[in-house]
Amino acid sequence: MNARKRRRIAFVAALLLGGAGAAVLVISALQDNVLYFYSPSDVVNKHVSAGTAFRVGGLVEPKSVKKGSGMMMKFVVSDGAHTVPVEYSGDVPSLFREGQGVVAIGRLNEQGVFKADQVLAKHDEKYMPPEVVDALKRSGRWGEGGGGV
Repeated sequence: MNARKRRRIAFVAALLLGGAGAAVLVISALQDNVLYFYSPSDVVNKHVSAGTAFRVGGLVEPKSVKKGSGMMMKFVVSDGAHTVPVEYSGDVPSLFREGQGVVAIGRLNEQGVFKADQVLAKHDEKYMPPEVVDALKRSGRWGEGGGGV
């Protein structure tokens, strides 16, 4: 092999190694920032570990909203098969109400209560997040007052 071919091979090898290293860094950074979506059934069946950040969505159970002191609020999110109790301290969206679709972002504590950092509600009466629709369809509860997409 002549010197020119060796330089080319070394250049291509360095380029491939650099690209692979960059890809590993990007994938690692993205995995640290991904928030998975789980329905209440997924939370129960997949045994989501306490402290893991994720999104949970479903319908706010009727008669489950309890206002606490200050801005503290408790409610239950259901997909028809399972429920997840949620605690949230803050302003809820104006469209938040019982029987409507909701997505909460936060972490499950050791007692199985989802401590929400943020609560998102439907932005009009016809929209529901696709993840919530899919979870409700899987549980057989879609169409029971949950609305449509």
